[in-house]
Amino acid sequence: MVLRTERLILREYRLADFAALFEILSDAETMRHYPKPFNEEMTRKWIEKNIKRYEEYGFGLWAVILEETGEFIGDCGLTVQNIDGELLPEIGYHIHKKYWRQGFGSEAARAVRDWSFENTGYDCLYSYMKYTNSASYATAIAVGMRKVKEYADEINGVSYACAITRREWEMLKKR
Repeated sequence: MVLRTERLILREYRLADFAALFEILSDAETMRHYPKPFNEEMTRKWIEKNIKRYEEYGFGLWAVILEETGEFIGDCGLTVQNIDGELLPEIGYHIHKKYWRQGFGSEAARAVRDWSFENTGYDCLYSYMKYTNSASYATAIAVGMRKVKEYADEINGVSYACAITRREWEMLKKR
């Protein structure tokens, strides 16, 4: 599976992506909205879990590659997550901090949103984030989502859930 955007390539993870992913997930600033930065074992399991998701679901988080340079700059994809007690399709994203505020997260998330509605039967897609994660919230809004829920979360304290329905997406595509 490969998705292409104007500036990005999204492809399935490879074990060889470990060093580039570890640089992102072990960074305290990048992971400030998570319980803690990832260690090597957590990063390796992250890759392995997504490879298993490809086999089980046909999707997962995909490596985000800067087309111009071939550099691994993060991940973005569709997973099934527990959002306030429900297992829901969620678009997730993590971009290397040196590429923040350049639109790469929303560009990748738009591609995943489109792929998800075109290739799955889901009628609604979600993104959820810790209430303090304004960048993740802004990315969700940039891809056409709206805040649908605020809920207590034992990991984050409070989380927001944003969503876009298939109908809303179809209306966006017509514009």
